Amino acid sequence: MERYDVAVIGGGWGGYTAAVQSARHGLRVALVERDKLGGTCLHRGCIPTKVMLQTADVLALARHAADLGVDIPSATLDYDRVRGRMDEVIGQLYRGLQSVVRAAKLTSITGTAHIAAPGRVMVDSQEELEAGAIVIATGSRPRPLPGLPFNGETVVSSDDLLQRQRVPSSVVIAGAGAVGVEFASCMADFGAAVTLVELAPRIVPLEDRDIAAGLARALSARGIRIITGSSVVAGEVAPVDGGMRVPVRGRDQEQVLDAELLLVAVGRAPVTDGLDLEALGVKTERGYVVVDDAMRTSVPGIYAVGDVNGGLQLAHVAAAEGALAADVIAGKPSPPLAYARLPRATYCRPQVASAGLTEDEAAAAGFAVKAGRSHFRANGKALIAGEPDGLVKVVADGATGDVLGVHILGAHSTELIAEVALGQLLNMAVWELAAAVYPHPTLSEAIGEAAAAAERRS
Repeated sequence: MERYDVAVIGGGWGGYTAAVQSARHGLRVALVERDKLGGTCLHRGCIPTKVMLQTADVLALARHAADLGVDIPSATLDYDRVRGRMDEVIGQLYRGLQSVVRAAKLTSITGTAHIAAPGRVMVDSQEELEAGAIVIATGSRPRPLPGLPFNGETVVSSDDLLQRQRVPSSVVIAGAGAVGVEFASCMADFGAAVTLVELAPRIVPLEDRDIAAGLARALSARGIRIITGSSVVAGEVAPVDGGMRVPVRGRDQEQVLDAELLLVAVGRAPVTDGLDLEALGVKTERGYVVVDDAMRTSVPGIYAVGDVNGGLQLAHVAAAEGALAADVIAGKPSPPLAYARLPRATYCRPQVASAGLTEDEAAAAGFAVKAGRSHFRANGKALIAGEPDGLVKVVADGATGDVLGVHILGAHSTELIAEVALGQLLNMAVWELAAAVYPHPTLSEAIGEAAAAAERRS
């Protein structure tokens, strides 16, 4: 039996970060992954989808290049080349990740792990590891609609859609969160007829209402049909010639949609099969592993990071949790994560990015809210780039002046949010955000203008 200080189960963003950080602390580490290092994000999530979305952005720009004085006679999509580029990007990042793991001098093991007991991990029922600490980082998988399993052909997950060899002629997307609107945006640019169906009263329901309303207008203007306050009637979905018949039911309406395929994007489920958590006494809720603010589970010596613990299901959050768990295991001082301040990014067109509380969340929490807005239609760089759709909204505490949240809809917002994330870490006040001098002309000026509007001095 090999003895390790730390055994990490799962080689995705959270798992490999926990493993590498632990090794950097001088601990002996085993990293067990049953598929490929990089997990969902690298192979089936963040990276391949953003390759597709980047192509969609370029295609849209080419089609509207005449507005900028550039004539491009024919802007067409070569989907085989898109898929080839996806493989190239994934391959380069995968090789880089393998180099990072090798440089950390940890033990990488391919196989399926089972926790036999606290401090004991079995790999493929053959190799036994002894570990002072175990980190569960097994991630999540797409969640199907109840009673309607994925078939990979006509009822598909995001994983399935990435594997398709061609763009569907039409698609109904159940769920208009980040995954749903990203695929809606991409498939529409690629030429598919797209319908978004969302149970909540608005799309991207976790985002600020002004951002959601602006995104809905922008997507609708591109021909994407949006149906809110409604859900797919899973038990009545049926095949028809050329695709699927998808009944949709809301409070006051019922309709039937026909499409080549149904993409289900209603969330993700934790991957815990084979770990035998119940027998170990590890507490779970709705299948997710319950952790404290140091990533510790209810069983001493067992930690859980990333999607499997039911927090923010974002790769950068998983990495931050993995690093935190490694620090705690090594006895290094490390503050807990302030989840409300962590940035979120959605790569549809226009993009959505945010950090902190929405205006409604801030009001519900009892803050005396003041908010300021700045629209990209009044921003010089947005007009120059031909990308005027969007706005910046700053939410602040009217009593203290602290910034409670910043929400951005518009081109490159997923890059702009980094400034806000740093400011949130440093507890910035709204007057500081407004007082910063922004280069002109840039999209970043809209952040300062929104902050100034919140201060009533725009």
